[in-house]
This record gives sequence, C-alpha cells and structure tokens, in this order.
Amino acid sequence: MAGTDRLRQITEAVREAGSIGVAELADLTGASEMTIRRDLELLASQGVLERYRGGARSLLLRGEEPPFALRAQEGLEAKRRIAAEAARLVADGESVVLDSGTTCLEVARQLAQRRLTVLPLSLHAVNALTAAPQLTLLVPGGRPRPGELALTGPLTQASLAALRFDTAIIGCCGLNAANGLTAYDLDDAAVKRAAIASSRRVIAVAEAAKLYRTALAFVTPAPDLHAVITEESAPDDETEQLAAAGVTVRKV
Repeated sequence: MAGTDRLRQITEAVREAGSIGVAELADLTGASEMTIRRDLELLASQGVLERYRGGARSLLLRGEEPPFALRAQEGLEAKRRIAAEAARLVADGESVVLDSGTTCLEVARQLAQRRLTVLPLSLHAVNALTAAPQLTLLVPGGRPRPGELALTGPLTQASLAALRFDTAIIGCCGLNAANGLTAYDLDDAAVKRAAIASSRRVIAVAEAAKLYRTALAFVTPAPDLHAVITEESAPDDETEQLAAAGVTVRKV
C-alpha cells in the first residue's frame, strides 16, 4: 500500500474507532508495526491524532476537515487532472478569483504561466503565484486560518465585494444536487459565497469523493454553478442529477 493511502486509511480507522492499537492498524494495512509507529508520529505532528503507548486516539470529530498537510498528499494525480481542465476553461486576459484548498492550489500552479489577473483566497496559492511572470496578482485582506492559510473574515469579504471577476474557481468539502456546495468551516463558506456573488461564471472543482459528502455549512445550490470538474470515477447518479440541474459536468 502506498504511503499516502496508508496514512489515509490509518486516519479513517482512528477517527471511526476513537482509539486503536498499533497491532490492529498493522493488521488492517498490512504494514509492519514499526512503519505504523512512524506513521502515527507523522500524523500526530500534523494534529490528526494523539499518540499513546501502543496506539493512538483521534483528535478529529466526524464533521471536521482533515488537516491541509494530509489532504495535500491525497489523490494528487486526480487533483492535477482536475486543475489542468479548470485552467483550460480559463482564457488569457480573464480575471479569476481562486478559492482555497488543495485542489485550488493545484489550479494556481497550472495558472502560473498564464496572462491573467488572479485573486487567490489562500496564502498557499499566493505563494505559488508570486513569481508568475505574466500574471497580475491581487491579494485580499483577511485572517489566515492556521494550517489551511485560507483567508477569511470581513476584510476578505470586503475585498471580494469591491471587485468583479470573469470566473470563480471554487473548491468544496461536499457537492451534490440535493444539498448543493458545502464546506466544513462557516467562515470559509461565507468567503465562498462572496466570491460566487462577485463572479460572472462559477467553476467548482471536486474529487469524486466530494460528491458523496455533505458538509456542515451551506454555500450555494447546485444550479448556481456553471460547471463542475471531477474525476471519471465520480458517481453517475450524482453527476446526472447535477447535469439535470443545468450544470455542465466534466469528468477527467
């Protein structure tokens, strides 16, 4: 099992069980107990879990978002395919507001060589675009969320309200036709709504797993999205319902 897959499986097992032993995790993953101990130390350093002698206990509630450092390594190839398709839909000269999150960070990397005006909503993406040679970089005000470095709060919302964009590229924690686009964090949801309100076109980027989920904070109904870019493995019933709601669905 690849390291990132094993870390994800360990995280899910600890979260589901509340606490679990090293030997049980070794049986679950097929890895050695020494490897499991190293994995647990890494996950503990990222704030995912708490170590105790012989095992670990979860620090994540079921409704909480896993840490950015862990998510950034999950499904990386799929995120890069989604990001490349999102970049392809953006024409040179456009103004773009780019949401926070790991998939949107990959979009930032795809846009770095383009002639665009971009306002990123996370310091991770700002950093990725700082040296872009042809790109006009706008930086909003706001308060960075620890670890996530997503910009939130009234200063971020005021920055968005003062501008009008051709395209918003929005990430999500959950997306389906019934419950729309949702996020774990209430402040993050408010910033997403402000970005959508300031944009002529809205493109949502979401790995297949997001279409099975509904997170706590409602952002916008599905018909407000112009396009959704997801993986080939996304559930057909959900993508068909999104298409029936008037959303263009692109699987990559």
